[in-house]
Amino acid sequence: MERLIPACASPDTIERPELFDTPEINQDSGWIVTVFDNDFNTVEEVITILLVATKCTLDEAQIETWEVHHLGKSVVHHGAEEECRGVAKVIGTIGIRVEVSKED
Repeated sequence: MERLIPACASPDTIERPELFDTPEINQDSGWIVTVFDNDFNTVEEVITILLVATKCTLDEAQIETWEVHHLGKSVVHHGAEEECRGVAKVIGTIGIRVEVSKED
């Protein structure tokens, strides 16, 4: 019978597979979108706009909204500059302060 699973040195060892055809890293991906707290947008409005603008999961939108509300701000998106500016433009439609900046 042919063995389909390679033998490992020990049960605690996981061999790392060879990586082939790895995608190139976009050199312009070091940008972030930061959202700041305010006194007029509701939690539901912020969650909804994050879902629309960033296409994130509901859990992620809720966590980021919690950070905005309790910490005063949250980084809600990472990407290329043009992409981040598009995300910020959508978020800004509800009147919330949003900033696009180079990632540190």
